[in-house]
Amino acid sequence: MRIKNLAIAATVVGSLALAACTGGGTTGGDNKTASGGDDKGTVKEITFQTWSLKNDKFTPYFENLIAEYEKQHPDVKIKWMDQPGDGYEEKVNQQANSNQLPDVINIPEGFAKTLSEVDKIVNLKEAAPDSLNAYLDGALGAYTFDGKDGVWGYPWYLGTDLNWYNTEQLKKAGLDPEKLPTNYDEYFQQALTAAKNTNGEVRLISSMPNVDVFSNAGIEVFKDGKFVFNNDQAVALLEKYIEAYKANAVVPEALNGDYTGNAIMYKQGKVAYTTAGGGFAKELATEAPDLAKVTISQARFGVPPLFMQGISVAKNSKYPEVALDFAQFVTNNQNQVEFLKLAQGFFPGTKEANANPESFLSVIELPAQKTAAEQAAKAMDRAKSGPINYTDEMKQFTAQQVALAMKGDISAKDALDKAVKHANDGLDN
Repeated sequence: MRIKNLAIAATVVGSLALAACTGGGTTGGDNKTASGGDDKGTVKEITFQTWSLKNDKFTPYFENLIAEYEKQHPDVKIKWMDQPGDGYEEKVNQQANSNQLPDVINIPEGFAKTLSEVDKIVNLKEAAPDSLNAYLDGALGAYTFDGKDGVWGYPWYLGTDLNWYNTEQLKKAGLDPEKLPTNYDEYFQQALTAAKNTNGEVRLISSMPNVDVFSNAGIEVFKDGKFVFNNDQAVALLEKYIEAYKANAVVPEALNGDYTGNAIMYKQGKVAYTTAGGGFAKELATEAPDLAKVTISQARFGVPPLFMQGISVAKNSKYPEVALDFAQFVTNNQNQVEFLKLAQGFFPGTKEANANPESFLSVIELPAQKTAAEQAAKAMDRAKSGPINYTDEMKQFTAQQVALAMKGDISAKDALDKAVKHANDGLDN
């Protein structure tokens, strides 16, 4: 069966393809032959493929990682391959279709879903169920797909967003930076207050609601294989945005087709609030140092988004037990901690590291970035990824309908009904 499209989720996770770490670690077991087979004296070579991680910063980590594993397993040889960021979908597609998928491969959950559907990667729940206990439940959930009993990837490195506020603008609007909103109701209340007190000069809303926002608000968006974000809760949330837009609490540019994103508008001083990753503090310190001085962060209220990369195992591996063991080695707690010391702003997929964030955050020098990372780390256990079947084209159509509702051309219910129908029609094609 030919694989047609691997990159449903690549738009978000593509930005995660960077890399990490120095140092080795140990596997979950002892140092016996990983294959456990009868090939005594035979060198068992497997391939390990990463995505855009071979560079001056991260290459030493992978070289040391592989050297440590080979030292522990003298009968194993690891061949490391790294593919460029651009064209990764096409490369994995080609490898899968020609039955040349690397034994151990770095792929996001969207790729894993497609490969699992054509039986190209190992179901880890069947192959090594006990190994899954070490990883965050929410991260494992990203590699668990509707209608299939299994897990098709070990969580490797994760990302999420935080809330960021301009305290100077908050004070100007009569808001207390010590009393930041803790839910959407408080957020809208403060947004309306800011707009009223400053005649629309200070705004807290610089984006339209979308599937990610609905998910963040704890609203069900996908159920039983269908999109359902036209439910009563989603309609009510969109109506709050419409009310805020009428009250001049939303940046008008958010409705335009050339919208550049809320983080850029925050840097431009057009909005007092944005969402961004843990590395935003360092970005501000470099690009807008004065703004950085008045910026504070907060963990996302609601359900934080989860962006991630994982490690999967090819089903056609010549040495499946070696490949499975090495995948566990790459993603064990010690190696993930070392990885994140270089990949600052990202988080490990293991429960132990997230319960002890200082183990990988201690190397961060910028106080604001460290604070943000600590806040995000505490929220990782409740972070969840959005529906991987939601394509960019679906997102654009939804944005068009939501914009019409925001302007008052159609109702919130009509907008979401049309968006959901369009998305579900796309699933059937």
